[in-house]
Amino acid sequence: MPDLEMIAVTPKGNSAHIGEGVHQTREGITFKVIELEEYSKFVIYSSFRGLARVLADEKPDIVIVLEAHLLTFIFNIPVVFAMKRLGIKLILKSIPFRLPKFEDAKKQINDRIVTFQKLPAWLGGILHKAGVERLLRLAHVYFTKFVYNIPDAHVDYIEEAYDIFGSYGVGKNKIFITHNSPDTDRLFQIRESLASAEPILPKNTHRLIHVGRLVEWKRVDLLIRAVARLKKVYNDVELLVVGYGPMEAELKKLADTLQVASDVKFLGGVYDPGILGQYLISSSIYVLAGMGGLSINDAMCFGLPIICSVGDGTEKKLVRDEFNGKYFKDGNEDDLVDKIAYLFDRPRLLREMGHNSTSIIRNEINIHTVINGYTEAFNFVAKGRR
Repeated sequence: MPDLEMIAVTPKGNSAHIGEGVHQTREGITFKVIELEEYSKFVIYSSFRGLARVLADEKPDIVIVLEAHLLTFIFNIPVVFAMKRLGIKLILKSIPFRLPKFEDAKKQINDRIVTFQKLPAWLGGILHKAGVERLLRLAHVYFTKFVYNIPDAHVDYIEEAYDIFGSYGVGKNKIFITHNSPDTDRLFQIRESLASAEPILPKNTHRLIHVGRLVEWKRVDLLIRAVARLKKVYNDVELLVVGYGPMEAELKKLADTLQVASDVKFLGGVYDPGILGQYLISSSIYVLAGMGGLSINDAMCFGLPIICSVGDGTEKKLVRDEFNGKYFKDGNEDDLVDKIAYLFDRPRLLREMGHNSTSIIRNEINIHTVINGYTEAFNFVAKGRR
């Protein structure tokens, strides 16, 4: 988008909203980055010191905000004034796969542990004794509805956003589906360049690969247990684990305990797309045992079939059962083993699924569909502006 100028406001130092093990880099960026101190106000919202001044100086047409900082545009008075005075439009970017619909949220108020989880324990105790907890939870649901109607538009990865945000009163015309994608043009160029390169690993038709942080919700432990069981049938089964995180030592110990330490290769963080591409090309199946996102897109770019269960919602658009992969029951080790074995026993189907993965990325979900989604949102909110 040659007529688009972008400025990114990022936290100075570590952010409370970025998980452990998340890789961050500024390599290759062509846009302006402004670092501001992130802070929490009255345990109600997070914001950036000096954000109003940045808005006044830069005079953007549009601000895109993640949900973690959305309340800034309600409670940070200088920021609210700057937005109003300059006529800046606000777009919320989110993946609402965990957000219940409005009516469901109201029904859940009796089951929810604590709506205001950041409140001090003593204050929570007082509210509980006063018998106003349920009322506050209900008020929170209605306040959430109000908050989601503040942005001028929403950009979301998944089509379910129409129904979810629609239940909170957000008009369908204000919701734009971008899907999610890495720079697929670049990845396809890398794949083409690797066609004549020496393989990074010896050929193995029973090699699995996982890419992602080593955190609990990625369920790499489930995958290692599956490998231990598959080892009894497929003696050469191998698992490549790409990524690092707080569970690395625990996962290595698990592999050792299950006597598959030599079959599970922990490669650490691999952030060079060329090297990652080599590992993907050398593998037979990409397996996402828990939550995930863009790693599925990467694997499909390099022609791999996918096995997954429940991700962040984006997998529903990318992975089609029996076409380019298989779904297993969430958290079910037996089903995961069965699905992997099913594909191992069908090498021809594996190849067909790999081709289909590539086709989906080339023709349906790629960097261009993401750009088009954002462009539509920008044009929508910018009507009447320069």
